[in-house]
Amino acid sequence: MTKLALVLPCYNEEEVLETSVARLTELLRGLISDGTLHPDSMMVFVNDGSRDRTWQLIVRASRSNRLVRGIHLTRNVGHQNAIMAGMLTARTWADVVITIDADLQDDLSAIPRMLEHYREGSDIVYGVKVSRRADPVFKRLSAMAFYRLQQKMGVDSVFNHADFRLMSRRALDILADYGERNLYLRGLIPLIGLPSATVDDVISERTAGTSKYTLKRMLSLALDGITSFSVRPIYGILYLGCFFLLLSLFIGFYVLHALIVHTAYPGWASLMLSMWFIGGIVLLSIGVVGVYVGKIYTEAKHRPLFNIQEIVGGEEDSEL
Repeated sequence: MTKLALVLPCYNEEEVLETSVARLTELLRGLISDGTLHPDSMMVFVNDGSRDRTWQLIVRASRSNRLVRGIHLTRNVGHQNAIMAGMLTARTWADVVITIDADLQDDLSAIPRMLEHYREGSDIVYGVKVSRRADPVFKRLSAMAFYRLQQKMGVDSVFNHADFRLMSRRALDILADYGERNLYLRGLIPLIGLPSATVDDVISERTAGTSKYTLKRMLSLALDGITSFSVRPIYGILYLGCFFLLLSLFIGFYVLHALIVHTAYPGWASLMLSMWFIGGIVLLSIGVVGVYVGKIYTEAKHRPLFNIQEIVGGEEDSEL
């Protein structure tokens, strides 16, 4: 039987916590009773520096419900770091970890399907949103624009996937080797490369409280997602510099024509040529420097050069 740890990051979630514990308790007990999960499966709430009674409620729930565990972070470290803390701690307690937000807007019925994919050999299972009707219109439009921008920037991520996913202990062991400081798990986890699958995730409305993902947090996450996984903006500056240099050549022909037909004012020719030419040179120089900075940026991440899935031969075959 599979031992599961549900990891839920919490920031000021006192309004939904008791309801979430009740719903997850019912889910886990059902999966345990039908033999799908090990009786020692659990839900792990990660308190990310909440300012309300979230931690007190987690402690109280853990004392009355053996399925509940809690992790109390010393301060608010952000959603992505809280998820990472929960996953890397819970990997020693369970065979698989599923991350899900504490408001339980994600589809709980997708969890048994995730476990089925795991038993079939998938180390990572992504919950992919197929309906966002419960989200506000602005959030829907901004999310779609963000995912499409990621694709344009060359970020290797699963379209319409947030942080509702299953990861095996093997996948988490590999993830632990990535020394990222500015975490963007939606782009980082696909780099692991182990067998993966997707399940449909239908978003429901919050039962209480409000989303803690403000516009500022969403923009910060979007910026981390692009700058942590793509150097295309740097090359964009380089290409723009080349374009301006080429444009200055055409401007040069235009200025020469104006001088020949005597339609140019004194000083106009030198001003036009110098402005376009120097502007192109400056952008080209910034682009070249940016390419080298991009190389430093890539090296400084210390990401593993490779991940081994399986070794065969020798005394016995083994999976890592």
